[in-house]
Formats: sequence, structure tokens, C-alpha cells
Amino acid sequence: MLTIVGICVILLILLLMLKIPLPYCFGGALLFMCIFAGVSMKSMMLWVFSQTISPVLLASPMFILAGSYMGGSGIATKLLDFVDSFIGRIKGGLGVVSVLTCAVIGAISGSGFTGVAATGPVIIPRMVEQGYPRGYSTALVTVSSVLGLLIPPSGILIIYGWVTETSILACFLSTVGPGLLITLLFCIINMIISRKFDLVLDEPRPFKEKIRIAGRRGAIALPALLMPVIILGGIYGGIFTPTEAAAVAAIYSIPIGFFVYRTMNLKDFYELTLDSVASIGAIMSMIIFCLMLSQTFVLLQVPQAIIDIFFSLTNSRILMLILINLFLFVVGMIVNDATGMILCAPILLPLVLKLGISPVQFAAIMGVNLAMGGVTPPYASILYLGMRIGKCEFNEIFGPTMILLVFGYIPVVFLTTFWPALSLWLPGLFGLL
Repeated sequence: MLTIVGICVILLILLLMLKIPLPYCFGGALLFMCIFAGVSMKSMMLWVFSQTISPVLLASPMFILAGSYMGGSGIATKLLDFVDSFIGRIKGGLGVVSVLTCAVIGAISGSGFTGVAATGPVIIPRMVEQGYPRGYSTALVTVSSVLGLLIPPSGILIIYGWVTETSILACFLSTVGPGLLITLLFCIINMIISRKFDLVLDEPRPFKEKIRIAGRRGAIALPALLMPVIILGGIYGGIFTPTEAAAVAAIYSIPIGFFVYRTMNLKDFYELTLDSVASIGAIMSMIIFCLMLSQTFVLLQVPQAIIDIFFSLTNSRILMLILINLFLFVVGMIVNDATGMILCAPILLPLVLKLGISPVQFAAIMGVNLAMGGVTPPYASILYLGMRIGKCEFNEIFGPTMILLVFGYIPVVFLTTFWPALSLWLPGLFGLL
């Protein structure tokens, strides 16, 4: 049976390498298992229907819709202007502004795509105009956008909690520590690298004028600043479920775009909604096939076989955790974060439980690994989107991206794995462990 599973995995990888749409890749692998492993498609369809009617799953499409509306409402631009009024004059300050803005926008939308799509068209030209190289500007904004997958609410952590039946609020809180640490490291790296750039900074202003500008921009940005307060405060205050928070975010963005900032009209609203619906349809199709394939592996006792293989290779807990991280890193390079989460979480969870890892800590481990896949080729969907928005070539963006990942991201991956307090202190503070 393991031979058939191995052939199925090879078939799946080949289909992915041929750039066949993801739903068809997983559908083809599932069809192979039904034919050669005797898996009942009828029972799989009944099972996946019982899973997909969960209200929790509705949060993902709602966050996609909210992210689209946020991108068209001008919220990112106003947040950027407000933060820029404080540190924009410092050499390297604009890079720090881009990191913080991407983190905030991602935190509201729960998506890495929203960060780069909403802030990239605004901040990348501004950074280039100030003297930053275009490749570096694009890399900084693009890599910072993956913070949206770590700083809550996060779409992939909703999926993890749903698949593994772990508290979603605890999963959200588990990545706050890693997410904030990555944000800090990106800011420090940016300040160091920016020293070698010949940047054109604004003329110094009197203190009173700085206060006046900050106050004016703050008043304009107030509706945008209230959004994370409402969404995050509602979730952690027990007012909203994550699904309800996603719906509130989408609804809140509409009047902001139409009546407050006036950056959206009926045509824009229709196109944003249409694009979101198309994306949601593709993602939900992928989730259905991926869920069925994952459940097929579980029924065939693949998780137990993986446990046996790992323990036959080594008895070292440290080495096993390193291998798990490498495995998740490779998965992230091949498929998107949501697919990797659905496919790997139920398979690897029994192994990490046997190693004494909390399901909440494993949520953080999977989150930081799979989020990195969005900017590491060959999949690298967020990286390719950033290249299109920043209008730069792969050779321009690759070097700065690797510097940010090697010195700012990968260290946090290992800290999350081997320092449980980084991901567990906040859930423990809220009594969720």
C-alpha cells in the first residue's frame, strides 16, 4: 500500500510541475487512489460534504473578500501616510514604514496577497523615488507581506484549527510572538542595508509642523486605524468569531471606500467582487480535493507509517524536528500555504504529538514554514505577484529576498520550533492551553 501512496505522491508532484491548476492536480491524485487503492469516492464525497458545511471554513472566503475591498478602499494608503509622518524622514525609515504597513494590512485581512497588492503600488514607487533600488524595494514589501499569514487573524491558522480541531483563538495567538519578532528583524535588516543607499530625504521640519502634519494625517487615517481595533478587539473580546470578524471587515471596507476616502465606485466594487468570487471558487475547489486526498492518506494509515519511518531513521528529537521543518519548507515551495496546511496537518500531527509538541505550538511551526513558501521558488506566488507590481525582474528581487529570509525569517523558524515559550506564552496567558 505504501508503494501506491508513493506513486500517488510522485504523480501529484509531476502534475504540479506541469503547472496544471491545483484542483485538477489533487483531483487526479485522488482518482489514482480510488482506482488503485480501492478508496470509495462516494464515501469521500459524503465525508468532505460534512466537513465543508462548517461555519469555520466560511472565514477563508470572507477574508479574501475583505482583502479585495481593503485594496480598493484606500485604507493601506492612509495607514502608510500616517506612519510615514513619524519615521519617514529617518534614513531607512520608509523601509520600516513599508514593513509595519504590510504587517498591519495583513493582520486585518489574514492574507499575504493583500499586503503586497494593497501597499505595493503605493510604497514601491515612493521608495524608488527616494533612492531605494527597485529590486530591494519590491523584495522588502513582498517578503513583509507574508506577515499577514502570521499576525492574527490568519487564514491558514483558521484552516489548521478546523482540520486538527484545535482552538482557533489559541492558534491565532501562537504566531503573534514569531510574527512580531520577524517584523522587528526585518526592520533592523532594512536599517542596516539602507545605510549603503544614497537616499533623498525630506527637509527637516520644525517640531510644531511635524505635530500638525501627524495630527492631520492621523485624522484622515482614523477610519483605517479603527479597522484593526474593531476586528482584533472583536475577536479577542469574544464579540466576534473569526468568521464574523471577516464579514465585518468586508462590510466595513465598503463605506470607507465609497464615502470616506472615495477611492471606489460601483464599477470598481463590481470588479473587486467578481475577482474575489473567482478566487474563492478556485480555492474552495482546491480545498475539497485536497481534503479528500488527505483523508485518503489518513484512512490508509500513512501518518503511522511516517512515524515509523522517522523513528527508524533516528531517535533524536532534535533531528526529527529539523526533518519536519525541512519537509514543510519543501511542501511550501511546491504548493500554496492553504493546500500545505490541509494536506500536512492531519498527517504530521500524530508524529509531533508523539514527540511531545503541543498542537498549538505545531500551529506556529506550520504557519511560519508554509508562509515562507509564498516567497520561495518554484511556487512563490506572492513573490511573483510582487515582481509584477514592482515591475522588476527575478534577478533583481532574488538577492534581497534571500537576505531577508536567511537573516530575518529562518532564525525565527528554528526559534519557534525549539523555544516553545515563543509561541505558547500568549495562549497560556489567555488560559487557552
